[in-house]
Amino acid sequence: MFEFQLPDLSCGHCVAAVTQALKAADPAATVAVDLPQHTVQVTSGLPRAAIAAALTEAGYPPA
Repeated sequence: MFEFQLPDLSCGHCVAAVTQALKAADPAATVAVDLPQHTVQVTSGLPRAAIAAALTEAGYPPA
């Protein structure tokens, strides 16, 4: 499992966009977003760098 701090995460739309981007990168991924803490936990077979790249591409670069 990987955890990322996403400072730009601010609303429900952001949560949906992050979840959609991660599921597009790995449909089997488990995604848990904590909006108040601005974090996302991802369980995926992809390497951490690939997940970070998917988040960055979606407009939510990890801190």
